[in-house]
Amino acid sequence: MGDPRFQHTVILMVRHDRNGALGIVINRPVGDRPLAKLLEALGEKDTTVAGQVRIFAGGPVEPEIGFVIHSAEYHRPDTVDIDGRVAMTSSREILRDIGNHRGPSKSLIAFGYAGWAPGQLEGELAHGFWFTTPQDAKLIFDEDRDEVWDNAMKRRTQDL
Repeated sequence: MGDPRFQHTVILMVRHDRNGALGIVINRPVGDRPLAKLLEALGEKDTTVAGQVRIFAGGPVEPEIGFVIHSAEYHRPDTVDIDGRVAMTSSREILRDIGNHRGPSKSLIAFGYAGWAPGQLEGELAHGFWFTTPQDAKLIFDEDRDEVWDNAMKRRTQDL
C-alpha cells in the first residue's frame, strides 16, 4: 500500500461496520513502563499499583488515546466484546485493576489506532492491500512479538 506505518503490521479488527472500521496494531511494542508511571502520565496518582507493562503503538490515529485489548473474562460497562474470547476496554480503571491484580488474565496496552472511513477498508481489501487471518488469541497475547507477522502470514485466508 506504500504507507510505511503499516509495513509488516498485524492489526486486530475491533470494530467493522457500515460506519467504518477500527483496529489496533498488535505487533509494534515501543517499550516497557512501570504501570504507576503510566497512570501518572494519564493524570492519576495511585501508589498501590505495581508492575511493568509493555506499551504498543496501536496505530497512527490519535496516539494519545489508550486501549487495552484483553481476555474476555474481564468486563466493565465500557468494555467492547470483540469475539467472546477477546475484548477491548479504554479506561484508566482497567489499568488500576491490572496493577492491583484484579484485571484480565491477559492484556495488551496500546496507544493510537488504525481507522477507516465507511467503505475504505473494503476498497483496500479489494485492491489486495491487506490480507485476513482468523483471529487467534495466541497472536494477540502469547506469541513472541517478533514472530507475530510471520505467524499471521502462515494463517492468512486471503492472498496478497
